[in-house]
Amino acid sequence: MNRRPVNWEERLYLTAHPVAYPLLRAVARRGPVVRVPGVGVVVNDASAAREVLMDGETFRKDGPGSPGDLWTPVLGPSVLLNMEGDAHRALRRRLTDLFVPSYTEALCARVLAGPLERLAGRLDRGATLDLVDAARVMAGTVIGEVIGLEGGTEAAYRDLFEQGERVVSMVSLRTRRLSPSQVRRARAVLDPLGDIAAKSYLAGDEATVMGRMRALGLSEDEARGAAGAFFLTGTETVATLLPRLIALLADHGQLLRVAGDAALLDRAIGEAMRVTTPTPVMLRSVHRPATAGGVRVRPGERVLIATHNCCRAHGPFDLDRPPPPELRRLWFGAGPHFCIGYPLAMAQIRLVARTLLAAAPLVVTGRAAARNVLIPTYRYLTVRRGDAP
Repeated sequence: MNRRPVNWEERLYLTAHPVAYPLLRAVARRGPVVRVPGVGVVVNDASAAREVLMDGETFRKDGPGSPGDLWTPVLGPSVLLNMEGDAHRALRRRLTDLFVPSYTEALCARVLAGPLERLAGRLDRGATLDLVDAARVMAGTVIGEVIGLEGGTEAAYRDLFEQGERVVSMVSLRTRRLSPSQVRRARAVLDPLGDIAAKSYLAGDEATVMGRMRALGLSEDEARGAAGAFFLTGTETVATLLPRLIALLADHGQLLRVAGDAALLDRAIGEAMRVTTPTPVMLRSVHRPATAGGVRVRPGERVLIATHNCCRAHGPFDLDRPPPPELRRLWFGAGPHFCIGYPLAMAQIRLVARTLLAAAPLVVTGRAAARNVLIPTYRYLTVRRGDAP
């Protein structure tokens, strides 16, 4: 009897969230915008989600049930993910000058040159490579450079990633605020990283990210907060996407087609992000009476944008089907809070993916789904060259 092929993306979500994921998908079947007791107003439609994200005056990040409620006790009041209004615009404007594509591409090319050379060498020798571990090390390497970590080793970068993963995994769909013990555990991880960032900031070397923040007029507290926010949001996005990108290409027979075609690789990355949805949900707090997708909402209500439901509505992975305009980069947000680290994430992903695809044909030799994580991912995903002995 023929077995049905494993839908690994479905398995990753069910393993990470065996209760919450089926509930999230069930809510999608109830309509484009649904009020769910204990959760909030859930948005399952991409057009409605984009409308909410574009209206930063009504749907904000600094009210009850918002990201500000979660992270201000940990990161302080002056980080982009918990700010609105003029202060948010001013800080974002200064940071945007830092994360331009030309700078992020040069930074990633410099700090990943050694790790990528070693990765390519292992594949060329026919070795089996765990892409999950490799992606974590490289994500840790880049974020270590951003916060000013000096003399890091692979073991240190693995530990850096694992610390961030432990902090982020405290959050669930129902979490509105971290408990005092969770805040203490998060600060035990993030405060030492803030000290590293502050040291780099005070040194003022404009060749470093923190030094450039000082030159751009950010205060030390703002630089510390930004370092913590980048650490929390930047490592898992890249580290979870890379193995899933390669797995999706392999499972759909597209690895050789994408190898060597830069335009098609960018399309593949975008499609993989749609399917994997690096930010499965986004939170906003309602600040004035309004409607979301035709549903009336009241001040103080929490809006949960089910980004994953919005993206899944467009169907399975397919490189030949262009996504509709309302879905464009929705997993990175939209409007005033569109992810400022987008150029940095894309620079990392492109560099690593090109190196891996240059070793094509690749064969997936083993994999398992990870448990107890916020963003679904593989526990391990091993690959080797298909023509290796």
